[in-house]
Amino acid sequence: MLQIADRELPTCKEGEVLVEVKASGINKPDIFQRKGNYNAPKGAPQDIPGLEVSGVVVRCGGEVSRWKVGDEICALLAGGGYANYVAVDERHCLPKPPNLSFLEAASLPETVFTVWHNVFERGQLSSEESVLIHGGSGGIGITGIQLAKLFAKRVYTTAGSDDKCRKCEELGAAVAINYRDEDFEAILKDLGVDVILDSIGGSYFGKNINILNPDGRLIYINTIKGPEVELNLGLIMQNRLTISGSTLRGRSSVFKAGLAKAVEKNVWPLVISGQFKPVIYKSFSYTDVVYAHRLMESGTHFGKIVLQW
Repeated sequence: MLQIADRELPTCKEGEVLVEVKASGINKPDIFQRKGNYNAPKGAPQDIPGLEVSGVVVRCGGEVSRWKVGDEICALLAGGGYANYVAVDERHCLPKPPNLSFLEAASLPETVFTVWHNVFERGQLSSEESVLIHGGSGGIGITGIQLAKLFAKRVYTTAGSDDKCRKCEELGAAVAINYRDEDFEAILKDLGVDVILDSIGGSYFGKNINILNPDGRLIYINTIKGPEVELNLGLIMQNRLTISGSTLRGRSSVFKAGLAKAVEKNVWPLVISGQFKPVIYKSFSYTDVVYAHRLMESGTHFGKIVLQW
């Protein structure tokens, strides 16, 4: 159960800043953690969910070089984001874009870091290629569609209703497929796709393989419909396909620091210029976190759900 409790103020270790949290993004891994299926990595708070926050730096530990008290930031966390205060590695913080509210800024780190690494670093998406983003209405989807639209030739996506598909197209998807009524494999088979970002797994695997162009890349970030699939090695060899995947939460501090630099260099200018815009579906007071989780689990939302402190 999610319950509100008092804890001691976190202490800043060397290289960390203490952040007074203004808003916390909610993500599906928070749901998995609440259910006992996604434990926090060693060193992170084990019973306080939350992978992204925005707020104000109120204290700096030793050896902190970039930030000072009063700086407005947003940050990627391994856990502990559902709290008034959180201590975070200074290298995992980015400046809050001046054109965004704290609510909007808190919705960015987890999804932007995930999409940038998997689609652009791991998937090597280029400007002459097409990409399929499964789950276009969630946090990963709205981020993936917008970023891919800015960097790629053509963006496809799947979503669970006609209304959600229409909104995905407004964000930049050339084709949005209602997976409840349509078969994305049948629609995209003749078009072909160069990169696929999939969080579904299960029965989607074979369909993904069948629509990839030669030298295509299939990237996994979750397996909601199950991790076990049947693999035809002949198709992999014939079409020179690459299958990869990653999880972000347990990666090293050094890796996340490097990823933060890449995001600040490549994505932050697009956010500040307004070319990439956060999509907030609804915000809740932290006292209503149970209702926020129920909304996330319902799947009826389009965009991010955020807690206010």
